[in-house]
Amino acid sequence: MFARFLNLFFPPQCLVCQALVARHGTLCLPCWNQLRFITDPFCATCGHPFDFAMGEGAMCGECLREHPLYARGRSVMRYDEHSRSLVTRLKYSDQSYLASVYGGWLASAGKELVAASDVIIPVPLHYWRFLGRRYNQSALLAYALSKHCGLPVLPDGLKRTRHTQPQPGLTQKQRQDNVRGAFAVAPKQKPAIKGKSVLLIDDVMTTSATVSECTKALLKSGAMQVYVLTLARKAG
Repeated sequence: MFARFLNLFFPPQCLVCQALVARHGTLCLPCWNQLRFITDPFCATCGHPFDFAMGEGAMCGECLREHPLYARGRSVMRYDEHSRSLVTRLKYSDQSYLASVYGGWLASAGKELVAASDVIIPVPLHYWRFLGRRYNQSALLAYALSKHCGLPVLPDGLKRTRHTQPQPGLTQKQRQDNVRGAFAVAPKQKPAIKGKSVLLIDDVMTTSATVSECTKALLKSGAMQVYVLTLARKAG
């Protein structure tokens, strides 16, 4: 009854174009078809999508040149002109309710990583940026995922040790320099991380500079291994 009342006064709309849809928290068919969800085939290590099957266990050129510090990475969809609004509305537009929708997408895309993990840790915001935004979008995604899979969330497992420049617009080297040494595990959190498989959550993976530095800090503090799961990723 309540759902019917809600739909009468607040009819469900597509998350992208606001066209009327059957249920809240869904997309219309045209918008759904425009999103490029990442499914097989993809790099067995970082999850970078392939245009065609490369064989079981195949890795992308970047991972072959230098294996990332994290064990495996996966992402829900490609970050492009169609998915950008879904990410930025959660990140900058105070539309935190979107995280509950994305939690299911993360659980589906990262089911193998979830099964291998002990605890979920979000990529942190610096204190001053958190004050300005009032929430950490990666933490919202972590909690939304936890509701689907049951893994515990350690929201303050990682902290930023210094304020960094926003990453958009920076080159790969500038991104790496920008976040180098910018993350650490608080001493009080080390017992909760030591010997554990950590599932690191972020909104977008671009050059992997941020998740690599987070992984480095987690491994240094005793994590057994780190998996990375993001809502979207740059994929060429």
